[in-house]
Amino acid sequence: MTRSTETPRPYRSYVYAYPHKTAYRPLPERPPLDALWADEPKDALSLYAHIPFCEVRCGFCNLFTRIGAPGELTTRYLDALDRQAVAVREALGDAAPVRFATAAFGGGTPTYLSAAELERLCDIAELRMGADLRAVPLSVETSPATATADRLAVLAERGATRLSIGVQSFVEEEARAAVRPQRRADVEAALGRIRDTGVPVLNIDLIYGIDGQTETSWRRSLDAALGWRPEELYLYPLYVRPLTGLGRQPRGLDADREWDELRLRLYRYGRDHLLARGYRQVSMRMFRRADAPALGPDDHACQTDGMIGLGCGARSYTSRLHYSFDYAVGTREIRSIIDAYTETADFSRAEVGRPTDADEARRRHLLQSLLQAEGMAGADYADRFGSSPFADFPAELARFEELGWLDTDAPGGLLRLSPEGLAHSDGLGPELFSPAVRAAMAAYEAK
Repeated sequence: MTRSTETPRPYRSYVYAYPHKTAYRPLPERPPLDALWADEPKDALSLYAHIPFCEVRCGFCNLFTRIGAPGELTTRYLDALDRQAVAVREALGDAAPVRFATAAFGGGTPTYLSAAELERLCDIAELRMGADLRAVPLSVETSPATATADRLAVLAERGATRLSIGVQSFVEEEARAAVRPQRRADVEAALGRIRDTGVPVLNIDLIYGIDGQTETSWRRSLDAALGWRPEELYLYPLYVRPLTGLGRQPRGLDADREWDELRLRLYRYGRDHLLARGYRQVSMRMFRRADAPALGPDDHACQTDGMIGLGCGARSYTSRLHYSFDYAVGTREIRSIIDAYTETADFSRAEVGRPTDADEARRRHLLQSLLQAEGMAGADYADRFGSSPFADFPAELARFEELGWLDTDAPGGLLRLSPEGLAHSDGLGPELFSPAVRAAMAAYEAK
């Protein structure tokens, strides 16, 4: 495959899953779930429940979510989630052990739900799916406005081990610039309530690259977050994407290199600031306090094990197919998809997705492993695929090495990114996309 000789831009795409849902297409055969899962290992599954509601839509957000839930919509949504859970658990069968090794509630904002509705969500996960939420790591996302004492008490009692709050910036002017209006006092109060729950892991999300942000203001946010001694911190680069609030506004910075340089400078500053204060880098985005407690038993490997997604924005993974429901970013289309989901009676078939062949499986494994700071053991890759990543992706890895993105001092047999490779994760990741996935993503019409 021909590759450009230019250095990839450092901020091309956040690769949190491969292939991206913009590469998914309607599945004409609508395969039944029981057939999809019949021969899959099901003893270390991940469970994800998607709640597509928020109290406000941030200017940078392209997540599958809507503002508000009028007319008992949350009730109808949970009714549909319950029906889907019943159908999925039936499809998994009992011929082989079915066990969930990890669970997460995301969105949207799961804590948009009331305390009673969060109880029901936990019941669906436990009573319908069979997930033991008190025995596995359970991560839940929240926001300053919805992290109320009654909601947090439910999550703590039902087994949450990690609460992740999207603060983005402790500087009120920056929050407004990101179309995330919030008072710092309200953010601090929410963090206090989270700490009061005793949930062992607090994660704080921060964003760099906001218009007007400087190293000085960035440090103010970093230090404000560090004041809470969070077990985890995620540092996200700001993206301006089509059909989002910021995407509809004129850019205050040069569209390309000037903004890239600013984000890289702020990333390096934030990385070094956290490393000097007792945090270790897990990935480009994730930093974990060196003395943070373990989350508990977690034997799910995202590279190899299956995932069950419940909700209209969740995706599920088998070894041969990734599937979900329709995807959109625009408000009208999202509302239409949510409404259709709440009216669905039969959840026994996969509707939208993308098959995974041997080449895509290799690419996904390499992506999911290489973008972690610890890197990938070549022996693990060889055990699974019977080959070497250097034999399967010689041009890509040679280019990464030429760019200085591979750690030449890594122990023998370990493929690991250099510090600059990690810094360029969002440029490196898309270089490993297959031609077919690239074409499908390019042909996707944003809606």
